[in-house]
Amino acid sequence: MTFAPRRHPADRAPLPRTSPSHPFAAARSCALLACVLALAACGPKTAAPSGAAGPAEVGVMTLQAEPHTFTTELPGRTSAFLAAEVRPQVGGILQKRLFTEGAKVKAGQVLYQIDPASFEVQLATAQAQLAKAQTNERAAQVSAARNAELIKARAISQQQYDDGQTQLAQAQSDIATARAAVRAAELNLGYTRIKAPIAGLTSASSVTPGALLTANQAQLLTTITQTDPLYVDITQSTTEVLRLKRQLADGQLTRDEKGAARITLVLDDGSTYAHEGTLQFSGVQVNPATGAITLRATVPNPEGLLMPGMYVRARLQEGVSEHALLVPQQAVTRDPAGVARALVIKDDDTLESRRIVTGSAVGNRWEVISGLTAGERILVDGSQRVKAGDKVRPVPAQPKTETSAKTDAKR
Repeated sequence: MTFAPRRHPADRAPLPRTSPSHPFAAARSCALLACVLALAACGPKTAAPSGAAGPAEVGVMTLQAEPHTFTTELPGRTSAFLAAEVRPQVGGILQKRLFTEGAKVKAGQVLYQIDPASFEVQLATAQAQLAKAQTNERAAQVSAARNAELIKARAISQQQYDDGQTQLAQAQSDIATARAAVRAAELNLGYTRIKAPIAGLTSASSVTPGALLTANQAQLLTTITQTDPLYVDITQSTTEVLRLKRQLADGQLTRDEKGAARITLVLDDGSTYAHEGTLQFSGVQVNPATGAITLRATVPNPEGLLMPGMYVRARLQEGVSEHALLVPQQAVTRDPAGVARALVIKDDDTLESRRIVTGSAVGNRWEVISGLTAGERILVDGSQRVKAGDKVRPVPAQPKTETSAKTDAKR
Protein backbone atom coordinates (compact mmCIF):
# COMPACT_ATOMS: atom_id res chain seq x y z
CA MET A 1 0.00 0.00 0.00
CA THR A 2 1.45 3.25 -1.07
CA PHE A 3 1.10 6.48 1.11
CA ALA A 4 1.48 10.09 -0.20
CA PRO A 5 4.11 12.07 1.65
CA ARG A 6 2.88 14.78 4.15
CA ARG A 7 3.72 18.39 3.33
CA HIS A 8 5.17 20.81 5.85
CA PRO A 9 2.90 23.85 6.48
CA ALA A 10 5.55 26.11 5.19
CA ASP A 11 5.57 24.20 1.93
CA ARG A 12 1.87 24.96 1.34
CA ALA A 13 1.06 27.30 -1.53
CA PRO A 14 0.11 30.85 -0.37
CA LEU A 15 -3.47 32.02 -0.76
CA PRO A 16 -4.08 34.32 -3.65
CA ARG A 17 -4.10 38.09 -2.70
CA THR A 18 -7.29 40.06 -3.04
CA SER A 19 -7.26 42.51 -5.86
CA PRO A 20 -8.19 46.13 -5.31
CA SER A 21 -11.43 45.56 -7.10
CA HIS A 22 -12.45 43.01 -4.52
CA PRO A 23 -15.44 44.07 -2.30
CA PHE A 24 -13.50 43.66 0.94
CA ALA A 25 -10.78 46.03 -0.28
CA ALA A 26 -13.30 48.79 -1.05
CA ALA A 27 -14.79 48.56 2.42
CA ARG A 28 -11.38 48.73 4.05
CA SER A 29 -10.48 51.83 2.01
CA CYS A 30 -13.69 53.64 3.06
CA ALA A 31 -13.04 52.89 6.73
CA LEU A 32 -9.52 54.24 6.46
CA LEU A 33 -10.74 57.44 4.81
CA ALA A 34 -13.34 57.97 7.54
CA CYS A 35 -10.67 57.70 10.24
CA VAL A 36 -8.51 60.27 8.50
CA LEU A 37 -11.40 62.72 8.24
CA ALA A 38 -12.29 62.22 11.91
CA LEU A 39 -8.74 62.92 13.00
CA ALA A 40 -8.68 66.02 10.84
CA ALA A 41 -11.88 67.27 12.45
CA CYS A 42 -10.43 66.82 15.93
CA GLY A 43 -7.36 68.83 15.06
CA PRO A 44 -6.94 72.61 15.64
CA LYS A 45 -9.14 74.86 13.52
CA THR A 46 -7.71 77.54 11.38
CA ALA A 47 -8.78 81.01 12.65
CA ALA A 48 -10.87 83.06 10.26
CA PRO A 49 -9.27 86.24 9.11
CA SER A 50 -10.24 89.28 11.20
CA GLY A 51 -12.83 91.62 9.73
CA ALA A 52 -14.32 88.91 7.56
CA ALA A 53 -17.81 89.39 9.23
CA GLY A 54 -17.96 93.12 8.39
CA PRO A 55 -19.24 96.03 10.53
CA ALA A 56 -21.70 95.21 13.31
CA GLU A 57 -25.33 96.05 12.71
CA VAL A 58 -26.76 98.51 15.25
CA GLY A 59 -30.08 100.26 15.71
CA VAL A 60 -29.97 104.04 15.40
CA MET A 61 -32.42 106.92 15.47
CA THR A 62 -32.24 110.40 14.00
CA LEU A 63 -32.88 113.18 16.49
CA GLN A 64 -35.76 115.50 15.74
CA ALA A 65 -36.86 118.58 17.65
CA GLU A 66 -40.44 118.40 18.89
CA PRO A 67 -42.74 120.58 21.02
CA HIS A 68 -43.17 119.26 24.54
CA THR A 69 -44.81 120.43 27.75
CA PHE A 70 -42.50 119.86 30.72
CA THR A 71 -44.04 119.05 34.07
CA THR A 72 -42.93 118.32 37.63
CA GLU A 73 -44.65 115.64 39.72
CA LEU A 74 -44.76 115.99 43.50
CA PRO A 75 -46.05 113.24 45.83
CA GLY A 76 -48.90 114.26 48.09
CA ARG A 77 -51.68 113.02 50.33
CA THR A 78 -55.25 114.25 50.51
CA SER A 79 -56.80 115.59 53.70
CA ALA A 80 -60.23 116.92 54.61
CA PHE A 81 -60.94 120.61 54.09
CA LEU A 82 -62.86 120.64 57.39
CA ALA A 83 -63.22 117.94 60.02
CA ALA A 84 -65.40 117.96 63.13
CA GLU A 85 -65.39 115.47 66.01
CA VAL A 86 -68.86 115.00 67.45
CA ARG A 87 -69.09 114.62 71.24
CA PRO A 88 -71.99 115.05 73.70
CA GLN A 89 -72.20 118.27 75.73
CA VAL A 90 -74.54 116.82 78.35
CA GLY A 91 -74.81 113.39 79.92
CA GLY A 92 -77.65 110.92 79.62
CA ILE A 93 -78.96 107.79 77.99
CA LEU A 94 -78.80 107.75 74.19
CA GLN A 95 -82.28 107.18 72.76
CA LYS A 96 -81.84 107.33 68.96
CA ARG A 97 -79.29 107.62 66.17
CA LEU A 98 -80.88 109.77 63.47
CA PHE A 99 -78.41 109.53 60.56
CA THR A 100 -77.06 106.90 58.19
CA GLU A 101 -73.40 106.06 58.68
CA GLY A 102 -71.26 107.26 55.79
CA ALA A 103 -74.00 109.51 54.40
CA LYS A 104 -73.87 113.24 53.82
CA VAL A 105 -75.41 115.46 56.50
CA LYS A 106 -76.21 119.15 56.59
CA ALA A 107 -74.98 121.65 59.16
CA GLY A 108 -77.44 121.68 62.07
CA GLN A 109 -78.94 118.29 61.25
CA VAL A 110 -79.81 116.24 64.35
CA LEU A 111 -77.55 113.17 64.64
CA TYR A 112 -78.36 111.74 68.10
CA GLN A 113 -81.15 112.12 70.64
CA ILE A 114 -80.38 111.87 74.38
CA ASP A 115 -83.24 111.21 76.84
CA PRO A 116 -84.50 114.77 77.56
CA ALA A 117 -86.77 114.00 80.58
CA SER A 118 -84.44 115.18 83.34
CA PHE A 119 -83.52 118.32 81.40
CA GLU A 120 -87.18 119.16 80.82
CA VAL A 121 -87.69 118.99 84.59
CA GLN A 122 -84.72 121.32 85.15
CA LEU A 123 -86.18 123.78 82.65
CA ALA A 124 -89.59 123.71 84.33
CA THR A 125 -87.97 124.34 87.72
CA ALA A 126 -86.01 127.30 86.37
CA GLN A 127 -89.11 128.75 84.78
CA ALA A 128 -90.97 128.47 88.10
CA GLN A 129 -88.16 130.27 89.91
CA LEU A 130 -88.35 133.01 87.31
CA ALA A 131 -92.09 133.38 87.80
CA LYS A 132 -91.61 133.62 91.56
CA ALA A 133 -88.93 136.27 91.15
CA GLN A 134 -91.18 138.26 88.85
CA THR A 135 -94.00 138.13 91.43
CA ASN A 136 -91.67 139.35 94.16
CA GLU A 137 -90.54 142.17 91.91
CA ARG A 138 -94.10 143.41 91.34
CA ALA A 139 -94.78 143.40 95.09
CA ALA A 140 -91.54 145.29 95.71
CA GLN A 141 -92.43 147.81 93.02
CA VAL A 142 -95.85 148.50 94.63
CA SER A 143 -94.27 148.86 98.06
CA ALA A 144 -91.55 151.16 96.76
CA ALA A 145 -94.11 153.38 94.98
CA ARG A 146 -96.23 153.65 98.15
CA ASN A 147 -93.21 154.53 100.26
CA ALA A 148 -92.28 157.23 97.78
CA GLU A 149 -95.62 158.99 98.40
CA LEU A 150 -95.44 158.52 102.15
CA ILE A 151 -91.94 159.91 102.43
CA LYS A 152 -93.13 163.11 100.81
CA ALA A 153 -95.75 163.49 103.53
CA ARG A 154 -93.20 162.49 106.14
CA ALA A 155 -95.52 159.60 107.11
CA ILE A 156 -92.66 157.10 107.20
CA SER A 157 -89.05 157.33 108.16
CA GLN A 158 -86.19 157.54 105.73
CA GLN A 159 -85.08 154.09 106.88
CA GLN A 160 -88.38 152.51 105.81
CA TYR A 161 -88.14 154.19 102.44
CA ASP A 162 -84.59 152.93 101.89
CA ASP A 163 -85.57 149.38 102.89
CA GLY A 164 -88.32 149.40 100.25
CA GLN A 165 -85.87 150.46 97.54
CA THR A 166 -83.47 147.72 98.59
CA GLN A 167 -86.19 145.09 98.37
CA LEU A 168 -87.06 146.26 94.86
CA ALA A 169 -83.43 146.01 93.71
CA GLN A 170 -83.13 142.56 95.25
CA ALA A 171 -86.24 141.39 93.44
CA GLN A 172 -84.86 142.64 90.14
CA SER A 173 -81.59 140.79 90.75
CA ASP A 174 -83.52 137.61 91.50
CA ILE A 175 -85.27 137.95 88.15
CA ALA A 176 -81.96 138.22 86.29
CA THR A 177 -80.64 135.12 88.09
CA ALA A 178 -83.81 133.19 87.33
CA ARG A 179 -83.69 134.15 83.67
CA ALA A 180 -80.08 132.94 83.44
CA ALA A 181 -81.11 129.63 85.03
CA VAL A 182 -83.90 129.28 82.47
CA ARG A 183 -81.47 129.97 79.64
CA ALA A 184 -79.01 127.37 80.97
CA ALA A 185 -81.81 124.80 81.29
CA GLU A 186 -82.93 125.55 77.72
CA LEU A 187 -79.38 125.08 76.43
CA ASN A 188 -78.95 121.77 78.24
CA LEU A 189 -82.27 120.57 76.89
CA GLY A 190 -81.16 121.59 73.40
CA TYR A 191 -77.89 119.72 73.83
CA THR A 192 -79.87 116.50 74.20
CA ARG A 193 -80.33 116.78 70.42
CA ILE A 194 -76.75 116.40 69.17
CA LYS A 195 -76.45 118.26 65.86
CA ALA A 196 -73.90 118.31 63.05
CA PRO A 197 -71.58 121.34 63.43
CA ILE A 198 -70.64 121.29 59.71
CA ALA A 199 -71.91 119.74 56.51
CA GLY A 200 -70.04 116.72 55.20
CA LEU A 201 -69.68 112.96 55.29
CA THR A 202 -70.17 111.05 58.52
CA SER A 203 -68.00 108.20 59.70
CA ALA A 204 -69.17 105.08 61.53
CA SER A 205 -70.97 105.66 64.81
CA SER A 206 -69.10 104.49 67.90
CA VAL A 207 -72.23 104.21 70.09
CA THR A 208 -75.66 102.61 69.82
CA PRO A 209 -79.00 103.49 71.46
CA GLY A 210 -78.95 102.70 75.15
CA ALA A 211 -75.38 103.84 75.72
CA LEU A 212 -74.63 106.12 78.65
CA LEU A 213 -73.02 109.37 77.51
CA THR A 214 -71.19 111.92 79.61
CA ALA A 215 -70.57 115.57 78.90
CA ASN A 216 -67.43 116.24 76.82
CA GLN A 217 -66.34 112.61 76.98
CA ALA A 218 -63.10 111.52 75.31
CA GLN A 219 -64.82 108.93 73.10
CA LEU A 220 -66.05 110.30 69.78
CA LEU A 221 -69.59 109.63 68.67
CA THR A 222 -68.74 110.14 65.01
CA THR A 223 -66.62 112.37 62.75
CA ILE A 224 -67.84 114.65 59.98
CA THR A 225 -65.45 115.55 57.16
CA GLN A 226 -65.98 118.13 54.46
CA THR A 227 -64.43 116.92 51.21
CA ASP A 228 -65.39 119.59 48.69
CA PRO A 229 -62.96 121.21 48.23
CA LEU A 230 -60.15 118.96 49.43
CA TYR A 231 -56.61 119.66 50.62
CA VAL A 232 -53.54 117.96 49.14
CA ASP A 233 -50.51 118.12 51.46
CA ILE A 234 -47.21 117.91 49.56
CA THR A 235 -43.94 117.35 51.43
CA GLN A 236 -40.85 118.61 49.65
CA SER A 237 -37.25 119.50 50.44
CA THR A 238 -36.28 123.13 50.85
CA THR A 239 -34.23 122.92 47.64
CA GLU A 240 -37.22 121.81 45.59
CA VAL A 241 -39.48 124.45 47.12
CA LEU A 242 -36.96 127.21 46.38
CA ARG A 243 -36.73 126.00 42.78
CA LEU A 244 -40.51 126.02 42.40
CA LYS A 245 -40.71 129.52 43.88
CA ARG A 246 -38.13 130.78 41.39
CA GLN A 247 -40.02 129.18 38.53
CA LEU A 248 -43.26 130.75 39.76
CA ALA A 249 -41.59 134.18 40.01
CA ASP A 250 -40.07 133.81 36.52
CA GLY A 251 -43.42 132.86 35.02
CA GLN A 252 -42.39 129.31 34.15
CA LEU A 253 -45.25 127.75 36.11
CA THR A 254 -48.84 128.07 34.91
CA ARG A 255 -50.81 130.38 37.21
CA ASP A 256 -54.46 131.11 37.84
CA GLU A 257 -56.02 134.57 38.03
CA LYS A 258 -54.96 134.89 41.71
CA GLY A 259 -51.31 134.09 41.01
CA ALA A 260 -51.35 130.58 42.47
CA ALA A 261 -49.65 127.71 40.64
CA ARG A 262 -52.10 125.39 38.91
CA ILE A 263 -51.76 121.63 39.40
CA THR A 264 -53.25 118.46 37.98
CA LEU A 265 -53.63 115.35 40.12
CA VAL A 266 -52.57 111.88 38.98
CA LEU A 267 -54.33 109.08 40.88
CA ASP A 268 -52.89 105.73 41.97
CA ASP A 269 -54.29 103.95 38.90
CA GLY A 270 -52.47 106.37 36.60
CA SER A 271 -55.58 108.27 35.55
CA THR A 272 -55.69 112.06 35.54
CA TYR A 273 -58.17 113.78 37.86
CA ALA A 274 -60.70 115.86 35.97
CA HIS A 275 -60.47 119.05 38.07
CA GLU A 276 -57.42 121.30 38.36
CA GLY A 277 -56.25 122.60 41.72
CA THR A 278 -54.08 125.43 43.00
CA LEU A 279 -50.83 125.20 44.96
CA GLN A 280 -50.12 127.83 47.61
CA PHE A 281 -46.57 128.75 48.69
CA SER A 282 -47.70 130.90 51.62
CA GLY A 283 -47.98 129.71 55.19
CA VAL A 284 -45.48 126.88 54.79
CA GLN A 285 -43.61 125.47 57.75
CA VAL A 286 -40.27 123.71 57.92
CA ASN A 287 -39.96 120.49 59.92
CA PRO A 288 -36.88 121.11 62.12
CA ALA A 289 -36.17 117.37 62.38
CA THR A 290 -36.16 116.57 58.65
CA GLY A 291 -35.84 119.97 56.99
CA ALA A 292 -38.82 119.16 54.77
CA ILE A 293 -41.52 121.66 53.87
CA THR A 294 -45.23 120.88 53.59
CA LEU A 295 -47.06 122.73 50.84
CA ARG A 296 -50.85 122.73 50.64
CA ALA A 297 -52.93 122.59 47.47
CA THR A 298 -56.70 122.99 47.18
CA VAL A 299 -58.60 120.80 44.72
CA PRO A 300 -62.34 120.79 43.91
CA ASN A 301 -64.12 117.52 44.65
CA PRO A 302 -67.76 117.93 43.55
CA GLU A 303 -68.28 114.25 42.66
CA GLY A 304 -66.68 112.98 45.86
CA LEU A 305 -64.16 110.86 43.95
CA LEU A 306 -61.30 111.88 46.23
CA MET A 307 -61.29 110.83 49.87
CA PRO A 308 -59.09 111.95 52.77
CA GLY A 309 -55.94 109.89 53.15
CA MET A 310 -55.43 109.01 49.49
CA TYR A 311 -51.93 109.16 47.97
CA VAL A 312 -51.76 111.20 44.76
CA ARG A 313 -49.16 112.94 42.59
CA ALA A 314 -49.50 116.64 41.90
CA ARG A 315 -48.30 117.58 38.42
CA LEU A 316 -47.16 121.16 37.80
CA GLN A 317 -46.85 122.45 34.26
CA GLU A 318 -43.46 124.18 34.00
CA GLY A 319 -43.73 125.39 30.42
CA VAL A 320 -43.73 124.41 26.76
CA SER A 321 -40.55 123.95 24.72
CA GLU A 322 -41.08 124.19 20.96
CA HIS A 323 -37.72 122.56 20.11
CA ALA A 324 -37.16 119.86 22.73
CA LEU A 325 -34.70 117.03 22.06
CA LEU A 326 -35.82 113.77 23.69
CA VAL A 327 -33.71 110.61 23.49
CA PRO A 328 -34.48 107.08 24.72
CA GLN A 329 -33.01 106.33 28.11
CA GLN A 330 -31.19 103.24 26.80
CA ALA A 331 -29.21 105.51 24.47
CA VAL A 332 -27.67 107.39 27.43
CA THR A 333 -24.88 105.88 29.56
CA ARG A 334 -22.77 107.16 32.43
CA ASP A 335 -18.98 107.09 32.57
CA PRO A 336 -17.09 106.40 35.84
CA ALA A 337 -17.25 110.13 36.64
CA GLY A 338 -21.04 110.08 36.32
CA VAL A 339 -21.08 112.14 33.12
CA ALA A 340 -23.88 111.34 30.69
CA ARG A 341 -22.71 110.16 27.25
CA ALA A 342 -24.26 109.02 23.99
CA LEU A 343 -22.75 107.22 20.98
CA VAL A 344 -23.16 109.36 17.86
CA ILE A 345 -22.91 107.86 14.35
CA LYS A 346 -20.80 110.14 12.19
CA ASP A 347 -21.12 110.54 8.42
CA ASP A 348 -18.61 107.72 7.77
CA ASP A 349 -20.66 105.37 10.03
CA THR A 350 -18.08 105.36 12.81
CA LEU A 351 -19.02 105.82 16.45
CA GLU A 352 -18.16 108.86 18.53
CA SER A 353 -18.69 109.04 22.30
CA ARG A 354 -20.30 112.41 22.94
CA ARG A 355 -20.67 114.11 26.34
CA ILE A 356 -24.19 115.43 26.85
CA VAL A 357 -26.19 117.23 29.53
CA THR A 358 -29.59 115.78 30.38
CA GLY A 359 -32.54 117.46 32.00
CA SER A 360 -35.73 115.96 33.36
CA ALA A 361 -37.04 112.50 32.59
CA VAL A 362 -40.04 112.40 30.25
CA GLY A 363 -41.52 108.93 30.50
CA ASN A 364 -38.84 106.55 29.16
CA ARG A 365 -36.85 109.37 27.55
CA TRP A 366 -34.36 112.02 28.69
CA GLU A 367 -34.48 115.67 27.80
CA VAL A 368 -31.16 116.68 26.23
CA ILE A 369 -30.11 120.21 27.17
CA SER A 370 -26.76 120.29 25.35
CA GLY A 371 -24.33 118.02 23.48
CA LEU A 372 -26.64 116.91 20.66
CA THR A 373 -28.40 118.66 17.80
CA ALA A 374 -31.39 117.82 15.65
CA GLY A 375 -30.53 115.69 12.63
CA GLU A 376 -27.72 113.72 14.29
CA ARG A 377 -27.90 109.94 14.55
CA ILE A 378 -27.43 108.23 17.89
CA LEU A 379 -27.03 104.56 18.76
CA VAL A 380 -30.04 103.04 20.50
CA ASP A 381 -29.62 99.24 20.18
CA GLY A 382 -26.41 97.20 20.11
CA SER A 383 -24.13 99.21 22.38
CA GLN A 384 -22.87 95.97 23.99
CA ARG A 385 -21.28 94.83 20.72
CA VAL A 386 -19.45 98.01 19.72
CA LYS A 387 -17.36 100.81 21.17
CA ALA A 388 -16.30 104.31 20.25
CA GLY A 389 -14.25 104.38 17.04
CA ASP A 390 -15.82 101.23 15.57
CA LYS A 391 -17.37 101.28 12.13
CA VAL A 392 -20.97 100.08 12.19
CA ARG A 393 -23.79 99.28 9.83
CA PRO A 394 -26.68 101.47 11.04
CA VAL A 395 -30.28 100.39 10.62
CA PRO A 396 -33.38 102.16 11.96
CA ALA A 397 -34.05 101.13 15.55
CA GLN A 398 -37.25 99.17 15.99
CA PRO A 399 -39.57 100.51 18.70
CA LYS A 400 -39.93 98.07 21.58
CA THR A 401 -43.28 96.44 22.03
CA GLU A 402 -44.87 95.91 25.42
CA THR A 403 -43.90 92.24 25.36
CA SER A 404 -40.27 92.92 24.56
CA ALA A 405 -40.07 95.61 27.22
CA LYS A 406 -41.34 93.15 29.82
CA THR A 407 -38.82 90.56 28.63
CA ASP A 408 -35.94 93.04 28.96
CA ALA A 409 -37.13 93.97 32.43
CA LYS A 410 -37.07 90.33 33.52
CA ARG A 411 -33.51 89.97 32.22
